[in-house]
Amino acid sequence: MDLGELAAEVGTPLFVYDEAHLRARCREARAAWGDGVAYATKAFLCRAMAALVHEEGLCLDVSTGGELHVALAAGVPGERLVLHGSNKSDAELIAALGAGVGRIVVDSFDELDRLGRLVPVVAARPPAVLLRVTPGVEAHTHEYVRTGQDDSKFGFGLASGVADEAVARTRLLEESGVLRLVGVHAHIGSQIFLLESFDAEVEALADWFLPLGLAELCLGGGLGVAYVEGEEAPTITEWSEEVRAACTRAAIPPTVKITAEPGRAIAAAAALTLYTVGTIKRLPGIRTYLSVDGGMSDNPRPVLYGSGYEAFLPRAVMAARPWPVTIVGKHCESGDVLVSDAFLPADTRVGDVVATPVTGAYGHSMASNYNKVPRPPVVFVAGGRHRVVVRRESLDDLLRLDA
Repeated sequence: MDLGELAAEVGTPLFVYDEAHLRARCREARAAWGDGVAYATKAFLCRAMAALVHEEGLCLDVSTGGELHVALAAGVPGERLVLHGSNKSDAELIAALGAGVGRIVVDSFDELDRLGRLVPVVAARPPAVLLRVTPGVEAHTHEYVRTGQDDSKFGFGLASGVADEAVARTRLLEESGVLRLVGVHAHIGSQIFLLESFDAEVEALADWFLPLGLAELCLGGGLGVAYVEGEEAPTITEWSEEVRAACTRAAIPPTVKITAEPGRAIAAAAALTLYTVGTIKRLPGIRTYLSVDGGMSDNPRPVLYGSGYEAFLPRAVMAARPWPVTIVGKHCESGDVLVSDAFLPADTRVGDVVATPVTGAYGHSMASNYNKVPRPPVVFVAGGRHRVVVRRESLDDLLRLDA
């Protein structure tokens, strides 16, 4: 697939996903974790993505009514969905119960109260639930994407004893026929490179989990991916092997179903984003700014987390890249930086298409209309052909919700 030709036909900015890569990562996840492994849709979701993941035998982790709606619209059966969310509304719970979602991950006492009130009215049968526990593990990652420490908005704290109270209250609802407690869920953060962090998660949970006699333990997601030169990340298979070895050391019996929820590890490296260079501004003795036709509206990760990316020219993939530039977007913010320390060929010019790889996770899904910039389209490529799976927003789309 010639990316220059694709950019000319579809336009830029443009998200391009390699469908074969997506399917390969899904198959690796299924082989590594077994049935019950769920793709974390927050990384990237549209109907085509939901259908692809389901075709490859994965469940889907949805965390809002919107994600639930998209997955169902793609034809994913309710029983193949896992509902997350730290503040599920009545409407979201009713929709999930009506769809017969396979698992509800309970995050708070308020949610238990809501389920106790709603299930007898709207559910055909008691839903299977997991309790989300915060194990007190601080993963080695950015503080904004840590979720397993004691001070967290997610789940029931282990160290404080709140998790014990949650189990007791859920057991009462189970005895009254409202819920079925089938397992425990924990998640310690995102973009984690050190597998030892997952060992610590298992160790923190094991002594508490074992006496419960539950059949499922989901250890969440969070496996990191390499974004820039010099970074290395474990594979999904290595992650699973490490976790299962830790479970064995912790005496968690093989009858317990160990599951996970990879998102970034499936979607990130499957895609790149194409932009067109519009302005090159040289500031002698300071830096060179290379401005493209997208920016923080289609990839807010550099602004949010200081995330790094590489860049290259599709017309000269193997060319030397000696020229240091800062790739910036078109938005009215000095912080609208896509790649702080990019290196490109010396003959890069206005009108060139530039690509940033590893943008398949948390780019399109976090995209906004800041400065009323329409969101980019998404194409899937396979077998030398492409198909548009999310169309480009038009200027009229920006007016659709105005009252």
